[in-house]
Amino acid sequence: MTEHESSAITETPWVNPRDPALALGADGLPARSRRAPQWVDVPDEKWNDWRWQLSNRVNTLDEVGQVLNLTDEEREGLTADDKFRVDITPYFASLIDPDDPNDPIRRQVIPLGREHEAFTAMMEDSLAEDRHSPVPGLVHRYPDRVLMLVTTQCASYCRYCTRSRIVGDPTQNFNRREHEAQLEYLRRTPQVRDVLISGGDGLTLAPKLLESIIRGIREIPHIEIIRIGSRVPVFLPQRVDDELCEMLARYHPLWINLHFNHPNEITPEVSRAVDKLSRAGIPIGNQSVLLAGVNDCVHIQRALVHKLVENRIRPYYLYQCDLVEGSGHFRTPVGKGLEIMEGLRGHTSGYAIPTYVIDAPGGGGKIPVMPNYLISYSDHKVVLRNYEGYITTYEEPETYQKHDQATCAYCQHERPEPGQSGVLGLLEGERMWIEPKGFEDIHSRGNTQAHRLQDPSKWVPFGVGAIEGRAGRPLPVLEAGTAETNGTKPRGATYGPGEEPRPREGEPTASAHGELL
Repeated sequence: MTEHESSAITETPWVNPRDPALALGADGLPARSRRAPQWVDVPDEKWNDWRWQLSNRVNTLDEVGQVLNLTDEEREGLTADDKFRVDITPYFASLIDPDDPNDPIRRQVIPLGREHEAFTAMMEDSLAEDRHSPVPGLVHRYPDRVLMLVTTQCASYCRYCTRSRIVGDPTQNFNRREHEAQLEYLRRTPQVRDVLISGGDGLTLAPKLLESIIRGIREIPHIEIIRIGSRVPVFLPQRVDDELCEMLARYHPLWINLHFNHPNEITPEVSRAVDKLSRAGIPIGNQSVLLAGVNDCVHIQRALVHKLVENRIRPYYLYQCDLVEGSGHFRTPVGKGLEIMEGLRGHTSGYAIPTYVIDAPGGGGKIPVMPNYLISYSDHKVVLRNYEGYITTYEEPETYQKHDQATCAYCQHERPEPGQSGVLGLLEGERMWIEPKGFEDIHSRGNTQAHRLQDPSKWVPFGVGAIEGRAGRPLPVLEAGTAETNGTKPRGATYGPGEEPRPREGEPTASAHGELL
């Protein structure tokens, strides 16, 4: 054996330190999330069994009180006679800070007394799904695609659930006869090319039943795409095992959209589950809901989308909270969503930015909140149109407790962006344009010879001074608190808004910059 061959055998395999699915804990084993004290002694083989997790969900006041230090309002919510169903997997319950009543995961699954407060435009079936249902459990709202509700059961129950009128109620579950009626409708409707499986959550079904439904869809010739909308990998990542992934991979083309609302939901267990799905060839997206007190913060949303793409999950939609019963305290103004989108666009990669949409009240479908679809925006109502020209309104919440930046860890540790403050920095006089960092120093990038584009005479703002391909005299980068008049720069000179001296003859005015922007 040669020396080269010997070293190749003994060389330690390289491990990608950036892959979240390969993260290791302090003990050198695959990283694990926190486990609440009452489940510390549960053997790993049980804890990692998705059936055990479902069988041991907490739902009563006493059970939840053993995990969390409950507030009076939470006690009120948990003891309400007509409350929407509560069920929380031990895994997901363990992610909650037991002493923080504002924990973002806690707010999504623990009921509050205020759930029962009515609000303007509140509806039971806010998306009019029942009106678009030709057979039980099938919603045909768009021309070429349908929503197929295969169960009313979930691994855990979100307090803002759009389908709380039926979800969680075992008496309203769908059976094999209804599944067959749904499939028969699809067989007779050739314009349908895309089927979205949802519920409830299809991944809670028994494996053989789930596969029989997917196979029934795939056997229909004109169905091109099968999609699954699921929150199971968030509530119950243990469900994503090799058996499930091998089964799903047999029915491509198949896509999955998950539902993460906060970075805290993306744990090492989730990373490994998503990795399994990706390796099965399944493209993965994410749909978030904008929720007051949970993720109504641009820094939280940016951290979320960054963590998603790190796990190969494409941010797909950011939903405005629906006008459904029980969701009043989760609703934000549409302006908050626009503010978040403004804080994402240009400040992160384009593929990391979701589309901000309102699911139109009354069944108009998903409407992007953008100029072509936003007709009018008053202090209490948003008027929108959908792709068909259907006009609908979304009532703004009458009260909204603004996000508290002073107590938000994400706001207090926001990502620094020196020189990249965007339009706001330009308008506030921080600078006249954004100049590449280290441009003036040809050695700052390790170069030994200046590149032709590093010649300062060639660096001018786009559209300013460039005439017939020649660069004009470069304009200085003006920092806030300085001024330039008649070729001099007074040190320490400061001006209030609107008091700055006019530029010299021939140099662009502020309005010209506005036109360029």
